[in-house]
Amino acid sequence: MANHLPCGIELPQVFFDGPVDMEHIRKFAIKAETLGYDSLWLQERAIGDFIMLEPVTLLSYVAAITTKLKLGTSVILLTLRNPIQLAKAYASLDCMSGGRAVLGVGLGGGHLGSHEDVFGYTREGRVTRFTESVQIMKLLWTEPKASFQGRYWNFSDVSMEPKPIQKPHLPLWFGGHHQNALKRAVKYGNGWMGAGSSSSDAFIRESARIRSFLDEAKREPSTFGVAKRVYLAVDNDRARGEKRIREWFSKRYKNADLGPRVSIWGSSAECTEKIQEIVRAGAQHIVFNPMFDEMEHLEICAEEIMPRL
Repeated sequence: MANHLPCGIELPQVFFDGPVDMEHIRKFAIKAETLGYDSLWLQERAIGDFIMLEPVTLLSYVAAITTKLKLGTSVILLTLRNPIQLAKAYASLDCMSGGRAVLGVGLGGGHLGSHEDVFGYTREGRVTRFTESVQIMKLLWTEPKASFQGRYWNFSDVSMEPKPIQKPHLPLWFGGHHQNALKRAVKYGNGWMGAGSSSSDAFIRESARIRSFLDEAKREPSTFGVAKRVYLAVDNDRARGEKRIREWFSKRYKNADLGPRVSIWGSSAECTEKIQEIVRAGAQHIVFNPMFDEMEHLEICAEEIMPRL
């Protein structure tokens, strides 16, 4: 492969028209590995009226059929998860995959709400719960016996095995837009990923903020990754591309108008140009998120877009 920016791609996970097509997922994952992608990514949405597979479960399956691809989530809604169980699941995934797991975490909210009430949590104190969860997972992954005193969790001398293969622990990436979320990413994370459901302009602003927070924290920028997930539709017929994006966003986000605001679409040359702008703004990693014709996009991105990044 020629040298290009590392690129990942979203693994098929949503099946609006049902049923779940595991053969499609299997072929996609294996082909992604042969085409030179560096990673596969999934999102999380536990409740909803369309089929969307649970990410850690699906990555465990993909770990068994691939050998090189990193396996990431962008993002797990951490305020809806128990950090002790999630730390265990992710350490297991890292061991099962030979050290390929990447955990992206976020607060949730945004376009779809985060549904704490359904899960038996309150929204009150969610930021504290989030930061405590991050600290707890890191302790369990690195300490022979972990102790933690916080507002929501208190324990001493708790052991958890296996530890992740990756040391000191598996990479922890953060989502989020608010400047406090960006500061938390710099304080606790190995990287930050701009959401697919936010525009290129928002990414350009937010990645500049990340750089200034790295400076403030006196943190070496090379120790922190910056990525962007891109909703993408390569279609030489722009009007048809936009129509399909709107249809997809109306099902996935219940908001058709959001699609054209945040997606990149058009010919592969147009799409490449728009993604190059994101790279110039500081993205060191691109995650393509095709919404339809996933196998076709898998090849087009690898053959026509990636070599130009």
